[in-house]
Amino acid sequence: MRLDAHQHFWSYSADEYPWIGAGMERLARDHLPADLAPLLAAGGIDGTVAVQARQSVAETEWLLGLAEGAPFIRGVVGWVDLRSPTVADDLARLATRPRLVGVRHVVQDEPDPRFLLGSDFVRGIGLLAGHGLAYDLLLYPPQLAVAAELVGHFPGQRFVLDHLGKPRVKAGEIEPWRHDIRALARHPHCFAKLSGLVTEAAWRGWSRGQFTPYLDVAIEAFSPRRLMFGSDWPVCTLAGAYADVLGTVTDFVARLSAAEQEAIMGGTCREFYRLDATPAERRTGEGR
Repeated sequence: MRLDAHQHFWSYSADEYPWIGAGMERLARDHLPADLAPLLAAGGIDGTVAVQARQSVAETEWLLGLAEGAPFIRGVVGWVDLRSPTVADDLARLATRPRLVGVRHVVQDEPDPRFLLGSDFVRGIGLLAGHGLAYDLLLYPPQLAVAAELVGHFPGQRFVLDHLGKPRVKAGEIEPWRHDIRALARHPHCFAKLSGLVTEAAWRGWSRGQFTPYLDVAIEAFSPRRLMFGSDWPVCTLAGAYADVLGTVTDFVARLSAAEQEAIMGGTCREFYRLDATPAERRTGEGR
């Protein structure tokens, strides 16, 4: 099974998606399952994980509703306010929904460089494993070292780094990103997504070879068994079509064994997010 571990949906309004700014007009419309389905079919992708794009429980519930009507949405990574006094109740309610497989917070937008280690946030992270939920790390490179600290505090919690921590591809910078990625990858319960790189390059005029140094680091640090393909559709369309993003990864991993390619292109995602498990099985670690 070939899976896309990272894509988004939204029903667009300027008030609810203020991050879609000047130069991003192609994103300023609805992006729904019917828009993605033909792209998946053309690319031979069997299913996806839909990831939050707004920090709203209402959006999480909306994504879960979409998943109920679109079988190719195999899982949803939603948002819950992990700092809220009611987070335990919020998680208990949402975790009963069959397609909820993880939680994410847009940490890249937080002004506090040590936001991830705030006491309330850490308390919320500590509740996720009890519900069998993964946590997606959305970060910029300067936040990677703090992320490694957080991951080290929770050896029983599954973490995945979105977009390889957004290395500065356009500038051609590799350090200190490479050093910090290696430190994060030393934690065996932390995985990473080969996603979101095209929008870290120049949106026009990038070449696949620009991503090779970063993908090489990812393979060396995490190994193929802890990596998964993600398109970041529709955000990726700022820089390239779905087929371009898919081709960048499939061309790169063609050098690997068949088993390693299978892991990156679906197997790791399926196991990491426990896509075949029921909510009860996710809580107990069964049904992987």
